[in-house]
Amino acid sequence: MNALKTYILLAGLTALFMGAGFMIGGPTGMLIALVIAVGLNAFSYWNADKIVLKTYGAVEVDGSDADRRIRDYVIDVQAMADRAGLPRPRVCVMQNDQPNAFATGRDPEHAAVAATTGLLSMLDRDEIAAVMAHELAHVKNRDTLTMTVTATLAGAISALANFAFFFGGSRDEDRPGGMIGAIAIAILAPFAAMLVQMAISRSREYEADRSGAQIGGDPAALARALQKIEAYARGGYENHQAERNPATAHMFIINPLNGHGADNLFSTHPATHNRVEALLALGVGQGVRGRRAGTAVPVSAGKSAGPWA
Repeated sequence: MNALKTYILLAGLTALFMGAGFMIGGPTGMLIALVIAVGLNAFSYWNADKIVLKTYGAVEVDGSDADRRIRDYVIDVQAMADRAGLPRPRVCVMQNDQPNAFATGRDPEHAAVAATTGLLSMLDRDEIAAVMAHELAHVKNRDTLTMTVTATLAGAISALANFAFFFGGSRDEDRPGGMIGAIAIAILAPFAAMLVQMAISRSREYEADRSGAQIGGDPAALARALQKIEAYARGGYENHQAERNPATAHMFIINPLNGHGADNLFSTHPATHNRVEALLALGVGQGVRGRRAGTAVPVSAGKSAGPWA
């Protein structure tokens, strides 16, 4: 089913890309856009994960690192991957004060997970493990290819729409929309791409929460982690790379962009309180295998935790 959804998603994004090409250059522009879209799909399949990791300055780490937090992080990810029957992914760290994480890769055999330095310093070990269990769930559910390719194509559609706005005002008869069409595609193409992002993110995040709670064995720890990440992200810890690359926002466990975590049309993620309620309901009657049992509680949005040293 996920494979079918991926094909439908790619077809939809390709159609958007071709539509933008048609508004810019008529049938010829649409054909050129098709060729570019096919090339982007192929390139994204093989290389999008590397691009995303490089965009965020993610560096691979291993269990030999001198920092105890990184050692624990690597050990826990590897142990959970083994427990979930997954190949061990590359484990990466991003220098970023905002606590957050994502997974990428075209399949479980070529997967990578990445956590920010803010996540490693502001959450306890159980919560970090729960977050990474969520990311491993994306790998296990084969969401990572769809999420990564979507980021690449959505960004390309936005770029093409901007091109249409600035260069689509020609009176050439082969360009059916003229300036009006250029303005329309500049507005509608990014919006449509955003709708696709929201559709895949919100449904897959709920499923990854559920599967991640099973892999990590501690739904309450994941619920606490989501609340903390949300509070810090909205409390002043900005993710500047994400702000410059908003098409990648859906890849993170919590929306890294400044805004409100409302479960509405303009959110790339489900509302955090909805996810927390679902996790706590999932944890009722379950034994907790984490190092510390606990319930989700609100946290201050202040900066008491400080940046990762």
